[in-house]
Amino acid sequence: MISVLDSPATRHRFSRIAFDRMVELGVFRPEDRIELLDGEIIDMAPQKSRHATAVRLVETALRGIFTQGFDVRSQLPICLNDYSEPEPDIAVVRGAPRDYRDAHPTTALLIVEIADTSLSYDRQRKLAAYARAGVAEYWILDLNRETLEICRQPNGDDYDVRILSSRENYITPLAATNDDKVAVADLLP
Repeated sequence: MISVLDSPATRHRFSRIAFDRMVELGVFRPEDRIELLDGEIIDMAPQKSRHATAVRLVETALRGIFTQGFDVRSQLPICLNDYSEPEPDIAVVRGAPRDYRDAHPTTALLIVEIADTSLSYDRQRKLAAYARAGVAEYWILDLNRETLEICRQPNGDDYDVRILSSRENYITPLAATNDDKVAVADLLP
């Protein structure tokens, strides 16, 4: 006879509906930094000052490029599927803020994650989730190496194109309506 203690631990996979209900019921405190990814509730590290500054710099730069018809969202949920509702540092979506009054967006044209302590998580779990969801472009701003990793052409759990840009480089987002460029240095604190 096999006991429960002898078998490998099983994880409970939470749906977005269950997760949202737990939030509504107050299971989590307002100050809890959590997100749902692939059915798991993930604790996110507290933001350090450099990280917060980078979020603001990226947001400002992208708001200058994505104006009418776009919403540049900072640290707000996006519903990738029934089991994932991450809160990327920045997401550029079509529409205006009121378009998402009753439901979070289900896709994004560009997602940016700021990595200082979270680089492996952003490069592995988040990258795979965004690629599976068909997010056309995913940027990882590595604060430690002062580089921007640009991921394009999602294919399964990965991206076919990866470009590493140093602070001296400029990048044009795929969804930009003009040839507006962003200096990587302008994104770094």
